[in-house]
Amino acid sequence: MSHKFPDNFLWGASISAHQTEGAYNNDGKGLTVQDTRIRDNHEIADFTVASDHYHHYKEDIQLLAELGVKVFRFSISWARIFPQGCKEINQAGIDHYQNVIDECLSHNIQPMITLNHFDLPQALEDIGGWSNRKTVDAFKEYAQTVFKAYGSKVKYWLTINEPNIMLLVDQKILGKQIPIEEKYQQFHHLMMAEKYAFKLCHELVENGQIGPVPNISLVYPGTSKPLDNQAALYFNSVRNWAYLDFSCFGRYNTVFKDYLKQKNISITFSPEDETVMKENFPDFIAMNFYTTMTVEKPMDKNNMSEGISDQQSEDIMDWGFYKGVTNPYLKKNQFNWTIDPDGFKTTLQTLYDRYHLPIIITENGLGAKDDLTEDKKIHDPYRIDYLKQHLEQALEAIEAGVDLFGYSPWSAIDLISVHEGISKRYGFIYVDRTEKELKQLRRYKKDSFYWYQKLIQTNKIPAESR
Repeated sequence: MSHKFPDNFLWGASISAHQTEGAYNNDGKGLTVQDTRIRDNHEIADFTVASDHYHHYKEDIQLLAELGVKVFRFSISWARIFPQGCKEINQAGIDHYQNVIDECLSHNIQPMITLNHFDLPQALEDIGGWSNRKTVDAFKEYAQTVFKAYGSKVKYWLTINEPNIMLLVDQKILGKQIPIEEKYQQFHHLMMAEKYAFKLCHELVENGQIGPVPNISLVYPGTSKPLDNQAALYFNSVRNWAYLDFSCFGRYNTVFKDYLKQKNISITFSPEDETVMKENFPDFIAMNFYTTMTVEKPMDKNNMSEGISDQQSEDIMDWGFYKGVTNPYLKKNQFNWTIDPDGFKTTLQTLYDRYHLPIIITENGLGAKDDLTEDKKIHDPYRIDYLKQHLEQALEAIEAGVDLFGYSPWSAIDLISVHEGISKRYGFIYVDRTEKELKQLRRYKKDSFYWYQKLIQTNKIPAESR
C-alpha cells in the first residue's frame, strides 16, 4: 500500500457560527440561546464578539486557501436569517452568507454548511424550544429558505450539530438542565427536523448531498463483567446508535426503546411522523470524534462518581443503567479529556459496518492553552501529535475498507469553547485575544498550520512526524 490518502480526499477545517462570528446583534440578527444563556463561569469570554469572524471572514478564508483546504465547514446562524425563528426573513443575513459562500468559491473551497449548531433562536426557545412541535415547523421553513438561497452553489449540507451531546450534557451546552421526559420528546423533534431537512435538500438542491452530524464515540465496558458489557450496550445506544438508527434506518432501535420503557418515558408522534421517518435518508454520515467513553454498571447509588477523574465521564450517570469511569489505559490532555486514536479507528469501522454509508470527519482536534511568543509564533507540537495519531488511524481505517472521504478538523481558527472560553484553543490559526481583552483580534499561523498544509499538499502524513 502507498499509505497515502485518496487523491480526491476532502481536506477541510470547521467552525460554528456562534463560537466565531460575534456581531451578535448586528445587521438585524435576532438573539439565540447562546446569547442569553447563563454561563457556568462568568470570567470566560462570551459569544458577543467571539473571534469576530463576521467581520474577518475574507481574511480567514484567504488563510484557509493558503492552508490548502478543499472544504470549509461552517454553520449558519438561524437567527441571522429569521430573527424570530420563522416568518420574517432578514435580507442582511441572507446576503452575508451569500458573500461568505462566494468568497469560499473564489478560492476553490467548497462550503459545507451546518444548518444549526447549538444556537436555536431565542424566540423559539421562549415558546418551549425543541419541546414544542412548532419549532420543527420553523426549522422546515428555515431549511427550505437556505436551500433555495444557496443550493445552486452549495452541494454539501449537514443537519443539526451533535443533538446527542446537546441533550446528554445540556448544562454545559445550553446552560440549563432539561427534565428527562422533556429531553426525549426533544430528541424526537430534533430527529424529525433532520428528516425534513433530508427531504427538502433532495427536493430543492440539484445534486445536493446531506448528512447527520452527531458526536460518535465508541463506548467501552469498564471490565469484562457481563453487567459492565450490558452498561456499555445501553450507553452506546443512548449516546450513539439511537440518533443514527433514526437517521439511517428510520426507526428507534430495540435497546433504546427498552431504555425508554424502563424509564417510563413515552414519546408523542405526529400523524405523519412514521411515513417521514421511513422515506427520507442521508447520503453520508458526518462524524465528530474527540475521545471514547468507558462505563460500568453502577452498584452503589450513593457513590455514583466513584472512578471518575476525567472530564468526559463526569456527566455519564444513570442509575440502573451505566456510569462513566476513567479509562486507566488512556492518556489525558491539558483539559482532562482522554486521548484514544486507536478508538478512532474502531469507531470508524463500527460505524461503517453498521450503516454502510460514506463518512466524513467534521470535528476532531485538541483544545489547549496555546502561547503567542514574542516573535508572534505559536508552537503547538501537542496538537500536531494528536492530529498525526488520529490521521494514522483514519488511514488504517480507509485501508481496511472504510469509505472515509474527508477530514475537516476542529477548528479552522481559534474560537470560544462552549464552556471553557478562548483559553481552550483548537485552531490552526491563532486569534489574538484573551477572555477579557479583545486586543486587535489579529490572526497568526500556528506550527500546526504549516504541518497540515504539507499534509494536504502531499496527501501523506509528514514523514518527520510519523
